[in-house]
Order: sequence, then structure tokens, then C-alpha cells
Amino acid sequence: MAFSSSLWSSLFIPNPNRNNRFSTFSPATPKLSTTTFAIPPLSTATAADVTGAIDGTTIAVVSGGFVAGLTALLSLTDPERRRREQAEEVGGDDKEVVKEYFNNNGFQRWKKIYGDTDDVNRVQRDIRLGHSKTVENALQMLKEEGSLEGVSICDAGCGTGSLSIPLAKEGAVVCASDISAAMVAEAEKQAKEQLASSVMPKFVVSDLESLDGLYDTVVCLDVMIHYPQSKADGMIAHLASLAEKRLVLSFAPKTFYYDALKRVGELFPGPSKATRAYLHSEADVERALRKVGWTIKKRGLIATQFYFAKLIEAVPM
Repeated sequence: MAFSSSLWSSLFIPNPNRNNRFSTFSPATPKLSTTTFAIPPLSTATAADVTGAIDGTTIAVVSGGFVAGLTALLSLTDPERRRREQAEEVGGDDKEVVKEYFNNNGFQRWKKIYGDTDDVNRVQRDIRLGHSKTVENALQMLKEEGSLEGVSICDAGCGTGSLSIPLAKEGAVVCASDISAAMVAEAEKQAKEQLASSVMPKFVVSDLESLDGLYDTVVCLDVMIHYPQSKADGMIAHLASLAEKRLVLSFAPKTFYYDALKRVGELFPGPSKATRAYLHSEADVERALRKVGWTIKKRGLIATQFYFAKLIEAVPM
């Protein structure tokens, strides 16, 4: 499923004190090291930069005091009603909203963010950077165990192929799926342009629940944002059932601070229709994995000004 695991919101407020950082990945330990990158602070971003990127799949970064003040206003709004109306418009539930979004307006927006066009503002460029680091670190995780030549990998929620294509270049046998037919068509188009001498991935239009088969590794990046925890447990169990050796997941982390940012963002839904955004605590994800006999081997955090994602690698216990 196409996705930027950025924490979604429609409000962007600069925090000039926050640095972009990408964690190094290590065995499962509670502490992560980080590296600071010289990226211009958000205090230099203009209003046009911010509003041009607004939709329901990008997160706000707000100073702590501002979060505290605006969170109190949430009782005056009803974001859940807006979400129900979205689902009613497409005649379905969250899944139908996601499919509709990423086959239409969402596809055009995220195709630009995932691509290399210069027609993006600073916020979109920052999200592009965060997503690309998630892909880069996931690929690094997979290659640390040895060559990917001949390794079967399911890229569940492949988007425009940002991971599927590099995996194919490494010699992996890739099955790539997405709920959006538009995303799959774009991924296949890009693969044909870039993989002249490599084995083409098999591209399939499918939601996660309908995936089947057995693979050495299953990867699912920036998709769990569309699943409430009650459904995420089942989705994690299903993905684990498809993997023999490794399961790599990224998700928007749920902490008090990030959850407050998301709630504040719901006060400002923006002009474009957007999907629901669900954050997940690492403890809940780990619990869901352990329930089906898997444990986290490696974990890390990717964070830029407007993008946050936890990345984990799980293996059978």
C-alpha cells in the first residue's frame, strides 16, 4: 500500500529547535544513537511551503507549549465524524477510503513525493527524505545477512516501487503488492525503465489481508498508519505467516507527544480528503509479534522535521 509512514496530520507548525536525525540500527536495545544532518531549520519555511503539502498523510511538528494549548480545543471538534463521512462517500470502511485516496488525489501527491521531481515544496522534500531513509535502512537491514541473490521477498504495500526496484537490482525475487492500482501501474512502469538487465518484480493489486504465498522475507513499510491497533494485530500475524525468516516493518510511533501532535492536526483537516492516521506503540507491535512466535531483532528510528518512523526487523523465536 502506498504510504509515507510520516505521522499524518494536516497542520504544519515549525519547531526551530528540532534537528533532523536518522538513527543507526542495532540489535534490540532501548537506546538508539543518532546522527545530526545539516538541514535548514523549519523556521526558514514559509507559509506557502507548509500549506502546499497539507493533506491527511503528513505530520505536524509543534512546540510542546503550543501542543498543550491547542490540544484543549479538541473537545470542540469532531474529527471522527469527518472520517465517517469520508467512508460513507466511498461506500465502505477505512480500506475503501485508502483505496479511493491512493487511486486519485493521493496518488498524484505521493507520486511527486516519492519521485525526483523538483515540483515539491520544503515540507514535501523533507518527507521524501524521511521516506527514502526508511527505504535505505530497510535495504541495509536485509543486506546485512548476506547476498539477496535469489532470496524471495514480498514487498507488501510497494507504492511506486521505491524498495521493490532496488531489491530486484540486488537479485532478489520480488513480489510487490499495493491496494492502489494506480501505484502498482506506476511501480511497474518505473521497474521496466530501470530493470533492463534484472528480473522484474511480480506486481499485484491487493490489500494486505488478501496476500498469500510463502517468502524468505516480508517487508511492509509505511502501511500500518492505516490500521487501528485492533486490526494491526491481525495484519502483523498475517504478514508473519507469509515469512519464513524475517519480517521488516515500519510504523508511526505512538508516544504522548506524537499522539498530541496528531490530535491537534485533526483540528485542521485541510482542503483535500485524507485517510485516517493510526499511531502504534512499539510495545503493542512487539506484543503482537510475540503472540505469533516472533521477536524483534533490530530496531531504529528515522526522524526528519515532518517524518517519523520506527523500523524493526523481527525473526521467529
